[in-house]
Amino acid sequence: MRQEAEWMVPSDDKILELVREYGNLTPTAIEDLDGPSAGHARNRCPVLAEYGLLDRISRGLYGITEEGEAYLNEELDASELESTEDTE
Repeated sequence: MRQEAEWMVPSDDKILELVREYGNLTPTAIEDLDGPSAGHARNRCPVLAEYGLLDRISRGLYGITEEGEAYLNEELDASELESTEDTE
């Protein structure tokens, strides 16, 4: 069973699964592939990137990271990930 973090929402798994299956995707492509709406994916992808599960390839284009693969393979507890954003 995948170990989610409290900052995650149910649609995060679907986003990660689609990016793993299809390669680098935009939020619009995620919606086109029967994922969450582009607007929702546009909000979630940066969060997943902030915690290291996705990599921001370029503006609006995301790819899966080794950590993202490990999470999907049930080899990583997402609650152990830390934000890369500076907090004050």
